[in-house]
Amino acid sequence: MVNLSILYPFKEGGRFDLDYYLKTHMPLSIEKLRPHLKGVSIEHGLVTAGSDAPPAFIVICQLRFESVEAFFEAFSPHAEFLQGDIKNYTDIDPVIQFSEVKLSEHSLGP
Repeated sequence: MVNLSILYPFKEGGRFDLDYYLKTHMPLSIEKLRPHLKGVSIEHGLVTAGSDAPPAFIVICQLRFESVEAFFEAFSPHAEFLQGDIKNYTDIDPVIQFSEVKLSEHSLGP
């Protein structure tokens, strides 16, 4: 299993329309990436730990796939459309990384 992390660094004066991202861009992305998409998580940064400084990342998106190849199989037919929509919610260049999932626990209840 792999995660595709799309991290949008905090940028003074940068634009990120979280409402558009959550209500328009992500539902479209999820629809286009199915059935290969196995999970998604969106985090909105608040502050840097131990301070009141802005967060390192304003938004972190985690997309889960069986493999890097599965991501590209899902993404490639829709790449132009999905990448073209970025201008509608941000002017921040994201940091993008694939990671192999080594441990994943969604609920740590009893």
